[in-house]
Amino acid sequence: MELSLTFIMTIFLIGFIGSYISGMIGIGGSIIKYPMLLYIPPLFGLAAFTAHEVAGISAVQVFFATIGGVWAYRKGGYLNKTLIIYMGFAILLGSFIGGFGSKLMSESGINLIYGLLALIAAIMMFIPKRGVDDIPLDQVIFNKWLAAVLALVVGIGAGIVGAAGAFLLVPIMLVVLKIPTRMTIATSLAITFISSIGSMAGKLMTGQVDYMPALIMVIASLIASPMGAAAGKKMNTKVLRIMLAVLILATAIKIWLDIL
Repeated sequence: MELSLTFIMTIFLIGFIGSYISGMIGIGGSIIKYPMLLYIPPLFGLAAFTAHEVAGISAVQVFFATIGGVWAYRKGGYLNKTLIIYMGFAILLGSFIGGFGSKLMSESGINLIYGLLALIAAIMMFIPKRGVDDIPLDQVIFNKWLAAVLALVVGIGAGIVGAAGAFLLVPIMLVVLKIPTRMTIATSLAITFISSIGSMAGKLMTGQVDYMPALIMVIASLIASPMGAAAGKKMNTKVLRIMLAVLILATAIKIWLDIL
């Protein structure tokens, strides 16, 4: 793949925009960057990535984007360590299984799973979440084993598309586990970081990563993700939830239009 200035700038901007938003609303960024990597390069006359290549690049990029986001949220009591342990280890196992097994799937199959995950996440984000943000951060309780089982299922599906699963984890944590928004954002980034280890390992072991675009995306992620997290801390929680809901819904619509 030719490394022209246009190619480098296009990939960098895709990585920067996706990582800024991921740091702001607590997702790894693949739900944004997956369709951008798939559709934007051809618009500039650049070589198109396959679905396998996009998933591989996304898996590596998410690993580094979440590091930046977690670092920015490390203070203030936003990281729920118990939730990170239970959901983190479950999603790590699931994402490794999904990432490794995706080699056996067709591109249409990968896109179909991505579309299903995005649709489920979009529906969940529009379910009312009354009183969630009134719970003090030091008094948050949840069903630990339910959290682990849901994280395992999310990990398997998300590992297949290299998305790390944060776009599904966030609505699960808000709607099912009743975790306050800012704690959800910070904690989901930490869980997504753990998930991305399994997903990235599966993609690397099966030769699905295009290294140069992945490196460009990583550099963009390390710059943009902490900036997005800093902006997210200052925003109203309702605005953050609306942004995520609209983003997931728009992506789900786009993917399904292409599948159908």
